[in-house]
Formats: sequence, structure tokens, C-alpha cells
Amino acid sequence: MNDVMKLDPIPFQIDLTSLIKKLRIKEGSRYIDDLKSLVDDAQSIGKPKGLYKVAFIESKDDDHVVVNSIRLTSRVLRVNLEQAYRVFPYVATCGMELEEWARGFDDMLKRYWADAINEMVLQIALGDLENHLMEHYGPGPLSKMNPGSLIDWPIEEQRPLFQILGNPKDSIGVQLTESFMMIPIKSVSGIRFPTEESFESCQLCPREVCPGRRAPYEKDLYDRKYCRRSS
Repeated sequence: MNDVMKLDPIPFQIDLTSLIKKLRIKEGSRYIDDLKSLVDDAQSIGKPKGLYKVAFIESKDDDHVVVNSIRLTSRVLRVNLEQAYRVFPYVATCGMELEEWARGFDDMLKRYWADAINEMVLQIALGDLENHLMEHYGPGPLSKMNPGSLIDWPIEEQRPLFQILGNPKDSIGVQLTESFMMIPIKSVSGIRFPTEESFESCQLCPREVCPGRRAPYEKDLYDRKYCRRSS
């Protein structure tokens, strides 16, 4: 089986009802028809994409692992991969088609709506990628980490992650800026790994106000699990 899987394009269907709820548009509002028109446009234009790779851990040290001859530096990642030998680096995106479409709006409200639509399409792409991975490789329970989500694994680690993936720009149109952000903006990269104990980066993040929080902050988790012990 090919160790690189490209999903292009990913089929998607925007849920207008969920989008209206997310944007807090009241039932019967005159804005609903305008939003539906944008959704219809996005549905015809969009080509979300995904890319993931089956990669293997070659060595582990105190604060890094070597995956497919590329070093990933993170104490938290190293500990999380203690029992792993196979991992799945990935990138998913709403696609440049929707990125360019959203940039074309001068009206701030429509640009805000387009941003929300692209975020929804990205989440659909991520779900499809995960389903494809589970169906084809059956790795069991997976957790994930994303460069930049923790101080321990900073945004600069996008570079080696992209090296492991090959060239996502050529494959699915996702590229890194000089500051290691991704274009299209609505893209997510990371590494999925098998684990018996589920992990979310949110567990180590003390930020109190975060709309993307997926798990409560565990104040003592780092000291308990990830802190280096003196010999």
C-alpha cells in the first residue's frame, strides 16, 4: 500500500442549518437568503483536500524523535510516542479555490461569513481524512499534536513536519510562509499517533478563553507526565 495518501478533492456538503446557528442569525432574518447564496457559491467552487503519510519512528531521545530521518523536537511529543513505532503526519485544507473566493469580498460581513464557511469545510476535510486513515490502516485509537499548539512544540516545527510529508504545496496546494503559517489560511497540519491514553494539547494549555478548546486544562499534567526527572 502506498505510504502517501492524497485526498483531492474531498466531497463535502455544507450544513446551512448548522452554519446559521454558528453565526447566530435569527430565524426569519433577511440575511438568511444572502448566506444561502454564499453557501451555494462555496459548494460549487470548493475543492477541499487532504494529505497524510504512513511514517516510522527511527529513534527517540530525551526531547525529540526521528521520523523518516527527520527530527521532530518536542518533549511532549517524545513522551506521547513512547509506545509508538508508526505515526501519521497530515495536512488538510479548505483549498485555494475557497481561499481566493473569500478574499474577493469587500463587504466585511460577507467576508466573515466566507471565513466561517471555509472553517466548516476544513473541519469536513479533517473528518474525511481521519475516516480514510482509520478505514485503510485500522490503527486503533489515535491522538494528535499540531505544531504551534504548545510552547513545547512551536510553530517552527512546521518545517520538519512538511519535510516528512514531501511537498504539500505540489500535492494539495498548501505552502508555508516565512513565519511558518499555512496558505490557505484554513489549513491544519499535525501528526496523529496511536495511544492507549487519549491526549489533547488543550490539557497543557492554561489559556482561559479559547473557542477551540477540546479538553479542560490539567494544571499538574506536565509535571506528572512530561517533566524530566533528575537521575
